[in-house]
Amino acid sequence: MTRKGSALWNPYLAGVALGLVLFATFFATGHGLGVSGATTSLTAVGAAAVAPHLVGPGSYLAGYVRMGLNHWIEWEVLGVAIGAVAGALAARRFDPMIDGPTRLGPLARLILAAIGGTVTGFGARMAMGCTSGMGLSGGATLAAAGFLFLIGFFGGGLAAGFALKPLWRGGE
Repeated sequence: MTRKGSALWNPYLAGVALGLVLFATFFATGHGLGVSGATTSLTAVGAAAVAPHLVGPGSYLAGYVRMGLNHWIEWEVLGVAIGAVAGALAARRFDPMIDGPTRLGPLARLILAAIGGTVTGFGARMAMGCTSGMGLSGGATLAAAGFLFLIGFFGGGLAAGFALKPLWRGGE
């Protein structure tokens, strides 16, 4: 399927731009980039509203409940979402669709995406950061954990890609 709209960015230019944004974020806020903390906060606050006994004192989510949703990372994620939609609209590339293996129907694609997102989110919490938080921000500060995370993330992605490759064969 061909996409209409303006050309995509050169990947090297995009990488330099991301590095500059990361530097500006460190400079302006004292924090790097990250996303998984926002979803954890949202989960914790939601769990506290529905099942408070799950987020009692001493639980993993208790600190996130105390922090609430008015924290820098939630505002960053909101800004990323707004920026992504604005960029897609400006480039005339806003095209909502359910992507995934062409041999699967839309419901199976959504289920596969939910499974992948859940596994990735669990891994991000175990690693104490997501691709942007642990990988980019950790790597930028030369933290060994950041580089170890990236090796594991790309290795896991490569293994999952090979495992799911049969689902993509014979499609578009």
